[in-house]
Amino acid sequence: MIDAETKAKALARLRRIEGQVRGIQRMVGAEEYCVDILLQLSAVQGALEQVQKLLLGRHIESCVADAMRSGRARERQRKIEELLEVFTRFASAR
Repeated sequence: MIDAETKAKALARLRRIEGQVRGIQRMVGAEEYCVDILLQLSAVQGALEQVQKLLLGRHIESCVADAMRSGRARERQRKIEELLEVFTRFASAR
């Protein structure tokens, strides 16, 4: 579960990213210099990665830690497999 602080941080960052994307749309519409657009796209990707890290960290601190403490082998294994899938997706996205 996402706590109130993490939720607020994630939403604030996503709103900033939304503004950045709108700015990129304007840049493309105005046919601005390609390199400037590419640099802005890179900044958005970095900002999205920060949101991913924030949410992943919270998931590990709460959901995964709770599963590890639960004593239920099936639940622990499910969370481990879930994390491996997430890490695989992160790695393949780069």
